[in-house]
Amino acid sequence: MSDHKKKPTPTSVLIELEPKFEQNAPAALANTQLRRNMGKATQTIRAKRANVVSELSDWEELREAGRAIKAFTLEHLDEQLIQLEAAVQKAGGHVHWAQDAAEANRIITGLVQAHEAREVIKIKSLTTDEIKLNAALADAGITAVETDLAELIIQLAGEHSSHILVPAIHKNRAEIREIFMRTLGVRELSDQPKELAAVARTHLRRKFLSTKVAISGANFAVAETGTVCIVESEGNGRMCLTLPQVLISVMGIEKLIPTFRDFEVFLQLLPRSSTGERMNPYTSLWTGVTPGDGPQEFHLVLLDNGRTDVLADQIGRQTLNCIRCSACLNICPVYERTGGHAYGSVYPGPIGAILTPQLVGVEHAGSLPYASSLCGACYEVCPVKINIPEVLIHLRGEVVRQKQDEGGIRAALDPENVAFKTLAKVFSSRTAYERAQSLGKVGQWPLQHEGYIKSLPGLLGGWTATRDMPTIPEQTFREWWEERTKA
Repeated sequence: MSDHKKKPTPTSVLIELEPKFEQNAPAALANTQLRRNMGKATQTIRAKRANVVSELSDWEELREAGRAIKAFTLEHLDEQLIQLEAAVQKAGGHVHWAQDAAEANRIITGLVQAHEAREVIKIKSLTTDEIKLNAALADAGITAVETDLAELIIQLAGEHSSHILVPAIHKNRAEIREIFMRTLGVRELSDQPKELAAVARTHLRRKFLSTKVAISGANFAVAETGTVCIVESEGNGRMCLTLPQVLISVMGIEKLIPTFRDFEVFLQLLPRSSTGERMNPYTSLWTGVTPGDGPQEFHLVLLDNGRTDVLADQIGRQTLNCIRCSACLNICPVYERTGGHAYGSVYPGPIGAILTPQLVGVEHAGSLPYASSLCGACYEVCPVKINIPEVLIHLRGEVVRQKQDEGGIRAALDPENVAFKTLAKVFSSRTAYERAQSLGKVGQWPLQHEGYIKSLPGLLGGWTATRDMPTIPEQTFREWWEERTKA
């Protein structure tokens, strides 16, 4: 059993959690424009994904290979991280270990200040969003410029990402046009994608050519070689990885893969599951520093920030297999109707519903495991076979146990708690179960009508308020079986 309910949450885990999902969801559901934007976008991505996945006869074998590689990595994570550190250092890079968000922000801010930079350019990175790096840099007088088009849009809008892959999925073209005209000083602009992209390109190109420090995340890092990989669709990341003098990459410790050959699996799984493409338009790999080519100083920041606690949970640890493809978001009926902001976390959708509570403790995000219909669609599309419904149910149990611990005697005397504990004892013994059936046949007599109990008394009435409960039959299956075998 995991001990999420017992451990204190680090104050430096900076995932935004207020207001909670149940408070956010009604407003999101009432926003018809948001629902139209979300429905159109997720349905389009789903269709593209289904098309390219159907082309591969060995898709299920690839999924299993991805799961197995990630499981092996997590089982040997300590050894793999040490191997990665040695490989990066051998290639001329520097490795920094950050236990939490505050430490990671101190390290990164210090590196930027050491180069007397007042501005940095950034590649889209959920990990830097998780630790609220932009805010930490701003506090130190450093401006972070997002270069991913969607990240730039929400940065200019003063909003947070609502999707793992497409941060501005909740915005349509007209809304983006208004943002650009208001913030980039553009007087005349249509809402045509080509014109919108041109305005962003002009704005960003000046940054690419004048900024000497870049910050990135990491999709993968290879323990064997020290190679770091970024995949993207626009090419803005490539500009960040090649033009600045200094590159700082922030990586969650779970992003490892053991060998360079493992790319064979993940570079097939990730693009098909995320953008519905056969391969990513831009796949950038670098190993340390190459004299005269690209950044001449490379720093890799390895971030824990609660991941070790997740690793300790035998059921929940599979969450760390995630390769951030967003397939679970695009298929989820809850996410499609509420959007990402309703989750109140950097990580929205089904993966966020299981990752965030584990990173910060279920006592701080107890509603997220319930933001699901448990339909299982997320498990079916996950490229590394994370059993999200299993983890959701596991975390719901953690939430209940947390409330029981907080409630003490009051929780112990809760009618629902007493009822389920009694049922557990009854179901654990054949004798007790059969005796309960016999008593139930007698006790149900004044309540039954035409084979159903339509209304239970007292607090139990909540159960029958929206459903009818079948009565216990005169002859149980066990009694029928015994009678049949005797005959």
